[in-house]
Amino acid sequence: MTWPKAIILQGMPPGAAAVMGTVGKALDILDLFTHRQPSLGLSQLARLSGLNKTTCHRLLTEMESRGLVEQAGPAREYRLGPAVLRLAALRESSVPTRDAAMPVLRRLAEATGETAHVSHLVAGRLQTLAFCYAAQSGMKVMMEDADFLPFDATASGAAVLANLPRGEGFRLAASARDPDALHARIEDCRRNGWAETHSTMQKDVQGLAVPLFDAGGICCGAVAVAAAAPRMTPALHATIVAELIRAGTEITALRGGDLPDPIATLWRSAAGKDPK
Repeated sequence: MTWPKAIILQGMPPGAAAVMGTVGKALDILDLFTHRQPSLGLSQLARLSGLNKTTCHRLLTEMESRGLVEQAGPAREYRLGPAVLRLAALRESSVPTRDAAMPVLRRLAEATGETAHVSHLVAGRLQTLAFCYAAQSGMKVMMEDADFLPFDATASGAAVLANLPRGEGFRLAASARDPDALHARIEDCRRNGWAETHSTMQKDVQGLAVPLFDAGGICCGAVAVAAAAPRMTPALHATIVAELIRAGTEITALRGGDLPDPIATLWRSAAGKDPK
């Protein structure tokens, strides 16, 4: 799925728009590195970014001088540089997000016997922040951190879209492959307080998710369980929903967030207790 990357630049001094455009192009290049493609050559980066080779090489050279990328191996392919580690460490030390969520994810995985994961919304995309496998399950739904989750194929995506302002949700859902199915999942989430998918991302995988909220009561991500569909029973389903509500409440509180009243009411009804 391709997400809109246009940046609207208004009221800036002369030349500022060009500078910001250059920064945006450089950041787009960094986004091309993934677990499956940790190293990329210049030709690949130019093709994937839509930039000509000269512009791409100029941006890479500048980022290499700042340690954001580096070249390695006989093919001199580019990969993320050590400066990224400093930025990640600074962010996590000042705003502990991943580390704070991990104990909650471990309890969620243990209580459900399934894979638990948390994601956050960054620049209009949903990114996996952390995950945890259940020790008691031999067959696990496998995940990778730092992956982007498609809004139209995951319970996390539906949970986030259902709780964003409608205009923003419509924009992020505009490229859905099956808009009717996605709309139905969003409406179900608005009624229930949690979202659900069946074999939309992976065959025989059932996903359930609840939204997370920041200090302004704005949806900022989701916590989810990815379960092997053959193991799902009514009892397990009820357990997952209850444990997700508990986890969603805890992680939102850890982030200094506030549950909107409609969500608090839905979760109180589903869990049989006040989540606040």
